Amino acid sequence: MKRQWKFIVVLIAGVISLFFEFGVHASTLFTTPFLKLQMNPQAIIIDILGIWISVLLLMEIVEDWKSGRYGVDILAVIAIVSTILINNYWAEWMILVMSTGGETLEDYATGQASKELRSLLNNTPRIANKLVNGQITEVKVDELRIGDIVLIKPGQQVPVDGEIVKGTSSFDQSSLTGESVPVTKKPGDNLMSGSVNGDAAVQMKVTKEAKNSEYQSIVALVKSSQAQPAKFVKMADRYAVPFTIISLIIGAAAWATSGDATRFAEVMVVASPCPLLIAAPVALVSGMSSMSAHHIIVKSGPTLEKLARAKTFAFDKTGTLTENQLVVDQVVPAEDSVSKDELQGLAASVEQLSSHVIASSLVKATNKDLIKPVTNLKEITAQGVEGDVDGKHVKVGKLKFVAPDHEKIDINSTAVFVSINDQFAGYITLMDEMRSETPDTIARLKRQGAQDIMMLTGDHKAVAEKVGNKAGITDIRADLLPSEKIKAIKEVPKDLRPVVMTGDGVNDAPSLTAADVGIAMGAKGATAASESADAVIMVNDLSKINDAVAISKHTMKVANIDVLTAIGVVIIIELIAFTGVIPAFWGAILQEVVDMITISLGLLAKTTPSKKQFGLEE
Repeated sequence: MKRQWKFIVVLIAGVISLFFEFGVHASTLFTTPFLKLQMNPQAIIIDILGIWISVLLLMEIVEDWKSGRYGVDILAVIAIVSTILINNYWAEWMILVMSTGGETLEDYATGQASKELRSLLNNTPRIANKLVNGQITEVKVDELRIGDIVLIKPGQQVPVDGEIVKGTSSFDQSSLTGESVPVTKKPGDNLMSGSVNGDAAVQMKVTKEAKNSEYQSIVALVKSSQAQPAKFVKMADRYAVPFTIISLIIGAAAWATSGDATRFAEVMVVASPCPLLIAAPVALVSGMSSMSAHHIIVKSGPTLEKLARAKTFAFDKTGTLTENQLVVDQVVPAEDSVSKDELQGLAASVEQLSSHVIASSLVKATNKDLIKPVTNLKEITAQGVEGDVDGKHVKVGKLKFVAPDHEKIDINSTAVFVSINDQFAGYITLMDEMRSETPDTIARLKRQGAQDIMMLTGDHKAVAEKVGNKAGITDIRADLLPSEKIKAIKEVPKDLRPVVMTGDGVNDAPSLTAADVGIAMGAKGATAASESADAVIMVNDLSKINDAVAISKHTMKVANIDVLTAIGVVIIIELIAFTGVIPAFWGAILQEVVDMITISLGLLAKTTPSKKQFGLEE
C-alpha cells in the first residue's frame, strides 16, 4: 500500500469528525487554559492526527538534516501547527488531506509512469513443460537444469535460454531485441527466455538456468531500477532553502501588516510543499519508463540527471563501436604464387572444420564455390591447421608454423599466414567490422552537445585509428590496459564532466564503474558490464545511446519546468493569501488543484523528445 494508509486514516478521521460536527452537532467540551481554544470532539480527533503526522514529518526532516539535505517538509509542519494554534481544525484537516493525498497521488502517478517497467516483471515466465520419458510434467522455471528438455507450445513464452532440438517455429523477440518481425528458429538455433512462440510446438534443450537466462537478467535490472527512486524523489530540495525563506517572509509580513495570526496560517497553508515534492519524481520516473520503452534500463534517477548534462563520451572499441565479428580485410598473395581467390579458397577449405573465431570468420567471408573438401586434416593447438586440398598440402596459422624460415612480416592487424606444399604463399588480414550505425551515432552525439568523444581500447594503435577515423572519433587512445582506461576516465577535467563510458565486456566493468555514467551493451546477456553499469541497452543497437541522451535531456527539461512552475504558482497563491481573500480551508483545496497540475506536467516526460534532442538536426 506504500503510503496510502496515512491518507486512508486521514479520510476516516474526517468522516468521523463530520459526523460529530453535523450529525450530532457536538459542542465545546472544554477550553484550553493557555490559548483559550474551544475544544470539541472533532477538533480533538483532527489535532491528534495533525500532531502525529507532524511528528512523522519532523522525523523525516531530522534524517534529511543528518544526511546534509534541507527539504521543504518543514513548511507542511508549520502549516499544521499554525492551524492548530488558531483552532481552524477543518483547514488543518484539509492540510493533512493535501499532504497525505499528495503522497498518494505521487505513488499513483509513479505507478502509471512505470507501466513499461512493471510489464516485464508481470510477464516473467514461471512454469515450464518439462519432458521426462516422453511425458509432460509442469515444473517451476527455477527447477529447470542445464540439459533438460522442455516443450514450448504455440503462444507460450520460452522459460529459459536454450537450443531447439526438434521442430521449427517463429518467435516474437520484440520485448528483448526490438525486432518487430518474428524470427524463424530451427533445430540448432538458440532461443532467448521471454520470447514468445508462434504457431508450432518445439522441443528445446536448456542451456542456461533461470537465474542466468536473458529475460531473467532483464527482470533483475528492472527490479534494481525500481529500488532506486528514494535517491531522487527530493530533487526540489535544491530549491528548499530559498522557497522556505520566501514563504516565511510572506507569512510573517501578512501577520505583521494585519495583526492577525490567522493570516500567517493562511499563507502557510498554501505554502505547503506537496507540488514541489511531487514534480521531480513523477517526471524522472516517467523518463525511466520512456527509457524502458526504448529498450534501455536505467537503474536510478541521478543517471538521467548526469546523462542530460554529459559533456564527454568514452567508448570501448570491440563489441561496442564494432560488431565483434571479424571480416576479411586484405588478401595478400606472395609474388607469382597464387591468385587472391585461390589463396583465400585454399585457406578457408582447411579452416572449414575449425571452431576458432578467426577460422569461422574466414569461412563465412569466402565464396562457397571456392571451398573444397579437405583430407588429412590436423589441428595444432595455438599454432594453426593443415590438410590436403586438391592434391596440395596447405598450412594456415601463425607464420612460425606455416613458414618457419620466412622473414618476419610486420602487420598491425589480425592475420593468418598460408603455405602451399611448404612454400610461403601469402597472408590474409581480418578486421573487426564496424557497426553500421556507429558513424551516425557519433555525429548525433556531437549535435546533442558532446564536447569530447574518446575511444579507449586495448587494441593496436593502427587498428584503433582505422576504426576511429571511420567512426568520426579523433581522441583515440590505444594499447590500454583496463587500469589505463580507468586512469583516462578519471583524468577528464572537471569542465568536461560528466563522463559517460560505454562498453560490453567483462573487462569494461571497471571503466563503467569509474565513469560518472556507465552504459553497458547488454543485448548478449548479463555480463559483469551490465551489473556494473548505471544503464543497460538491451538491444544490439549503439544508436540507443542517442535515445538515452535525448530522453534524459527531455526528462530533465520537463522536471525543472515542473518544479519552477510549482514554485511560481505557489508563491503567487501565497501573495494572494497575504491579502486575506483565501481562507485556510479553501487554500488547502486550491493546493490539491496545484498538485494535479504538477502531476500532469511531470507525465509530459513520457512524450517524445524533439528531433534536436535526438541529435537529428542542428
